[in-house]
Order: sequence, then C-alpha cells, then structure tokens
Amino acid sequence: MDTRFDDIFTHPENEIFRVVFFPDRIYHARYLSATRSSRYRYYVSEVRSSADGTAIKGDVFLGGVRLCSMLRIEYAGIRLVEQAREFGRRLGPRVKAWVRLVGDGPDRAAEALVTLHWDPVIGAYAAEIWETLEPPAGSAHDHRVLPLMGRDAPITRVPHLSSLLGPARKVLLAFREDGVLYPTGQGIGKDDVQWDNDYLRSHQEPRTQEPSSGLNTVEDKNYLLDFQRGYFIPDAADVLPVNYRNAMTDPDNPERFDDNVIQMRWLFQRELGSELVFFHEVTVPPGTIEGTHRHIGSEELYYIVSGTGIAYMSDGDDPATDSYPLVDRQVFGVGPVKCRELPVKPGSVIFTKSGGVHGIRNPSDEPLKFVAFLYHTT
Repeated sequence: MDTRFDDIFTHPENEIFRVVFFPDRIYHARYLSATRSSRYRYYVSEVRSSADGTAIKGDVFLGGVRLCSMLRIEYAGIRLVEQAREFGRRLGPRVKAWVRLVGDGPDRAAEALVTLHWDPVIGAYAAEIWETLEPPAGSAHDHRVLPLMGRDAPITRVPHLSSLLGPARKVLLAFREDGVLYPTGQGIGKDDVQWDNDYLRSHQEPRTQEPSSGLNTVEDKNYLLDFQRGYFIPDAADVLPVNYRNAMTDPDNPERFDDNVIQMRWLFQRELGSELVFFHEVTVPPGTIEGTHRHIGSEELYYIVSGTGIAYMSDGDDPATDSYPLVDRQVFGVGPVKCRELPVKPGSVIFTKSGGVHGIRNPSDEPLKFVAFLYHTT
C-alpha cells in the first residue's frame, strides 16, 4: 500500500465519506491463503467485485523476495446455492470456477476450470492461481502452506494462464457445482450440473437500428470483472442508441402503437462492478412512453436531464406523493395498479426500490431525456 494514504486518511473531506482510500487498506492486511505463515507477504495491486465474485490481483513475496504474480478468486456462492437447492442438493466443500483472462488484446486470452475450496475464515469459496509454485533457489515453502499447493488445491498453478496473471485487463467468471453430490460423493450428470453465470447475463449493443431487434442482445452468461481504471466519453450523444418499440408494455396495453419507439444509449454495462447492472441515457420522443413496470430484486434511479413529462409511481411507494392524482396504470406483466401521476422536469428524480413501480410518458412537443442507474439488491 502507498504509505502516503496514511497521511490523508483522516482529512476532513475523506472522514466524511470513509470510502475514498479505505478498501486499499483492507486488502493489504486481509487474510489470504499463505498468510498463515509470516514468511509470506502479499502486495495487492487491484481488486474487483461483481455480485458474489471477487478477483484480487497482486504479487506474492516469500522471505521478503518477490516470488510471482497471483490471482485470487473468491465466490460467496449465494446464487449457486439457490440453483442447487431447486434440485434438492446443497453445495459441498468445493465448487468449480470457469475463469477467462483477457490481456491487452483479444488475441491475448486464455481460460481454465479452477477448483474453489470453502474457506471458513472468509465465509466463501476461494483459490489462488500463482505464476509458479516453485520456491526460489536455496529456499523452501513453509510446511504450513505447502499442503495447500498443487493441482485443484487452494493454491494452484495453471500453466497457460501464468503469463496473463499480471497483465490481465479483464477476468470473466462463471461458477458451477463440483459435479458430485454432497456428502455422498455420487456423481451429478454433466447436463444436470447447475451454473451461476450471472443469471444468463447479457448486454445491449447497437448492431441494428431496427427497434427491439434480438440482434442487439449479446449473451454473455458470465460475470465480468474489468481492471481498466477509467473511462472517458467525450459526448454521450455520439454513442449509437438501441431502439425499443413499446418497451415494457403488454400486447393488450392500449398505449401500444407502432411508432412508440424510445432510445437507450448504453453508456456502461458490464464495465460496472459490484451489483450495478447499467448506466444509460434514455430518450422518450414526443408522444411516446416507457411502459409502467415493477422492479423485483433490483433498484433503479431516474434523473431527468431535459424535457418534461409524466412519471408514474405505485400508490404508497412514496407517501410524500399522496397529494398527486391517482390513476390506473397497466403494469407490464402484472395488470392494473393504482399509481400516482407525477410531473417531471430537468432535475426531477424518480428512485424505485425493489417491489416498486415506475414508468414515464412524454405528452410534450420536445424529447424527454433521463439517465438511469440500475443495480441488483441482495
């Protein structure tokens, strides 16, 4: 850790947030696989997390001498527990992780299936991929750490991943059951093994301007932990939008019509970490509508940046809206729901928690634009 952070950790502007430099301190002093011996020390250079998974990049030192690059994968297993439970199974002491590392270019990539082991100290499954398991000449591994090393062990080496451990820019992850029933050891058929692949995660790309075209949906089926440190978009208007016809409306919704097309500029999707799903800009042209819909297991925030319109929020979601007109709204996939009709303008904010309802309509002569964050709730 950069020791200069110690000098600014308690500055008033950082004291308020308590987050600006805090994670960097945690990961340099935390428990990792070889820290059971004081002969080993880790230098953690980067940490990325997404939902249940975490990737930790860094170097391992033995006796004060740098040994090699290291990538640690941690997985809480919450979603895979749900998947296995539907089949009357529970997870055992091991799960598998599909790991794909991408370097400076798409031609610099490699993947492997790695065994993760339950670690009660951190309450998660974990494995460390080291560039080498060989100690320096004239040295030897500590007897407390050596039993953790080897193929499918908590500390392992995957030869074709070794050259990418340090320069990896992206880590793609998916997790599955170990392949045997716990605790009997009976095998699970290959086609029956359950996966946590970020719930069939996909993202949107403007491959065609045909509204609601399936060509714009890219199936990923994995978690992406992106180690790029920053992004700059000079002008979001230059990002090609994806068009959607009658978004969030059922076929019998009277507000559906062929020209009801809204635009979404997908600014960030899989690049975001933690539980964040996307940040995008939405344009609702005059006379069009984004259908009223309910959020389950996710939260979303709308911030109006230009134009005026009418937003809808389920009656009772925010008691402060009780004075606004009460109307019936056709909610996508749900049916009629009593909603409050809320006038919005630049600076208006609609924040919808899990279980809440929202939608937005533009009855004006000018486009209505808002930006939105969506994230999973756990």
